[in-house]
Amino acid sequence: MTGTTSEELLAAQACLRLLHTARAALSDTSSVSPAAAASLLAGPLAEADDALRRAGLAGNEAALLDRIYDLAPPPRACEGAGRPVLPAPVARSCAREGSQS
Repeated sequence: MTGTTSEELLAAQACLRLLHTARAALSDTSSVSPAAAASLLAGPLAEADDALRRAGLAGNEAALLDRIYDLAPPPRACEGAGRPVLPAPVARSCAREGSQS
């Protein structure tokens, strides 16, 4: 990870937990009512909001996405180019190779 502080890492992890919880809660609307989904998401949403504030990333989606991309597994080698090739949406990190973020 390039330049990612522990607070930024915690914020990125909290946002990923929120994303996974939202996907699970909203994937089958026939079995989970909107009210139940809202109550399931309340905790992860509050955790993510708090973590983003502590990391100074609240309202800074570009920096947050950079931190989330930093959580990706190590890249595989590109065919012939010597640069990493990753499946979307992590492919953006290839463009950041060598950046000072």
